[in-house]
Amino acid sequence: FHTGQTGVGSGMRGGMGMKLKYSNPMALDDVAAEFPDLRIILAHPSFPWQEEALAVCQHKPNVYIDLSGWSPKYFPEILVRYANSLLKKKMLFGSDWPAITPDRWLADFENAGFRDEVKPLILKDNAQRLLGL
Repeated sequence: FHTGQTGVGSGMRGGMGMKLKYSNPMALDDVAAEFPDLRIILAHPSFPWQEEALAVCQHKPNVYIDLSGWSPKYFPEILVRYANSLLKKKMLFGSDWPAITPDRWLADFENAGFRDEVKPLILKDNAQRLLGL
């Protein structure tokens, strides 16, 4: 599910009808509670609702966050802190290509403050486990 602000309609009259309130990750908390076997991926770091996304992801075992949509060099410190600790097994790689190329995302990821033991979880292991590969 797309979460957070979108570039679609940004700066255009009426935002082209896009209503950002529906991309607040708290809207998915009820879904995660009602369908506990449904695996839910919150697409993007959910700006400006990162803390809500982290709360839902921590509270609901069936909710994950993909880190696409931004360069990791712009990730807020709280997101990196949670990814390095409480949610290290619930964060997923995503580049949001073509907006950000995988090469650029990975280069910025190397310097974003993620612990060495967490990097393979984000880049591969968490997705493998989530998708049963």
